[in-house]
Amino acid sequence: MSRVFAATEVIGHRGAGRGVVDGARENSPESYAAAAAAGADWVEVDVRRTADDALVLHHDAALADGRAIVDLTAGECAAAGLTGLDEGLAAIPAGVGLDVDVKSVMEDAVDAPSRRTASLLLPYLRREARRRRVFVCSFDPGVLVAVRGGAPEVPTAWMPFVRNPLDQAVAGAAGLGCAIVAVDARSFGLTGDAPRPGRRSVPYTVDLAHRAGLEVVSWCPDPVDAARFAEAGMDAVVVDDVPGAVSALKAREGGERAGY
Repeated sequence: MSRVFAATEVIGHRGAGRGVVDGARENSPESYAAAAAAGADWVEVDVRRTADDALVLHHDAALADGRAIVDLTAGECAAAGLTGLDEGLAAIPAGVGLDVDVKSVMEDAVDAPSRRTASLLLPYLRREARRRRVFVCSFDPGVLVAVRGGAPEVPTAWMPFVRNPLDQAVAGAAGLGCAIVAVDARSFGLTGDAPRPGRRSVPYTVDLAHRAGLEVVSWCPDPVDAARFAEAGMDAVVVDDVPGAVSALKAREGGERAGY
């Protein structure tokens, strides 16, 4: 299988970063365009399904007022300010990769297969894979299995859970047949968490994952840790500070060329 990433690449988290960054709200066309303009190699989008089987871009399961996205129509979501998938994809420039974080819902377990989040997404994945680099990540292994079956040309990444143990993350991604393992940066103990006995180092983890045929992505390191991860050979970082991460990686590359 061909590689997904080149040297350590930058993925804009929910666009230009979570929340509102320089006036651009996460998971909006403005945020995606801003991430690309700031030098992101990829943009991450969060996809959810609505009550009438449309796909919208939103991280949380519910709006701020408590209404669940899956209980709302596409029109109600639009009225609440959410962006539809078509509009969001149109804002990502050609040449910028697409990282699709699929947020499945409990109803996917009982609704008709054609209505499940992954099923609704498959036509978009096939289309986008013909014109840009794409991969799918999810906390839900069922989504990854569905994508492998319905769009085998699209690489998948398993994201086990927040602060996931590295042992299960790497072994699980390999067992699922994924191309990528996505690891919470806090699992490495470099962003304030106290190291736990037995925690493997970043270089060890990355090397072992590579030997297992996996590429490694981490979410969401700060620029300092992004550079450390690049030093360890990590393949990509999903970041909230796109300009900072891009600058840190360029500075590291410049230091390497200068022999530092």
